[in-house]
Formats: sequence, structure tokens, C-alpha cells
Amino acid sequence: MAQLYFYYSAMNAGKSTSLLQSAHNYSEQGMSVLLYTAAVDERVGKGVIASRIGLKADAQVFEPQTNLFEQITQHVEQQKLHCIFVDESQFLSQQQVDQLAKVVDLLHIPVLCYGIRSDFQGNLFPGSLRLLNIADKLSELKAVCHCGRKATMVVRRDAEGNVVSDGEQVVIGGNDSYESMCRNHFFLARGTYTA
Repeated sequence: MAQLYFYYSAMNAGKSTSLLQSAHNYSEQGMSVLLYTAAVDERVGKGVIASRIGLKADAQVFEPQTNLFEQITQHVEQQKLHCIFVDESQFLSQQQVDQLAKVVDLLHIPVLCYGIRSDFQGNLFPGSLRLLNIADKLSELKAVCHCGRKATMVVRRDAEGNVVSDGEQVVIGGNDSYESMCRNHFFLARGTYTA
């Protein structure tokens, strides 16, 4: 039975690595997969899923107006699909998550989504919120804070390394812009807690 999965974490937990390994496992068994990533993330090129350890694969891109159910239905008319993988799923809209649920329920294709749960202010991304609400299976991947505790939050830093507390929710960046932290160090870094 097909299900909608959400694998979530802070940054640097190996989400893209896990996605690419799972997609490879399907392909190695002769099964067809379809990979998606957010068009907004062009750090390694548009339509490329890449991990920090060097794995990468080409992918379809989704934009805010992309109807994923229609695209996937058209793809299935050309070739049978065994699984769909979505990287950067925090950037999905609520409607797109519902479209992926429709793929699972009506087309009977498993959909595995990988993404960050919350932004640099500790708020849920819209795609993550909807996935947490309706996914069949939730799985947290572990990232580690500099103190050794599980990192569940992400701090944004400016070019000088200062913690950024305000701004747009989506600003694409890597280790130069973001740091995963445990809740305690997240609140300390933002000045919410005083030592």
C-alpha cells in the first residue's frame, strides 16, 4: 500500500543523502523513480539534488504554481512509476502537499518527502506543517548541535556571522548562512535565554 512519508530535520542531517540512496535502491532493482526539488534552490544548479558528501542527481523542479498531481499523472501515462522523491519539501505549498497525497491515494505511488521542519525563527514552513498534519509516516533524521545534543532548530547568520532574527522566511544558503542547534543554544543565540 502506497503511503506519504515525511523525513524531516534541521540542516546537516543527511536528508538529501538519504533521499539519493533510497532512489538508487529503487533504480538498482529496475524500478522507475521520479525526483523533485524546489526551483528556488539553485545552489548546485537548477534541478539538481546534491548532498554535502558529493552525491547528486538530476530532478524535476517544482515552483509555487506547479500542479504536482497533473505533472505526475502525465508522467505515469508515459512510464510506470514505482516511487516519487521530493527534496526541499518545506518549500511545497499546502495545495502541493495535498496533490502529493492525491498521488498516493489515487495513483497508488509512494511519495517520500524530505525537508526542514522549521525556519530560522522557529516557525514551521508551510509545506512542513501540512506534511506533519497529513503524512502517513513521519520520521525525524538526526542533526547534531555543536554541544552534542540533537539539533532541532536552525539559526541564520549574516555575512559577518551575526545571528539574524528578522527577515524573509526563505533565504537560500548553506553552512555559511545557517547553523543547526539544539533548542537551548538556538534560544541563547537569539538572545531569548540569558545565561
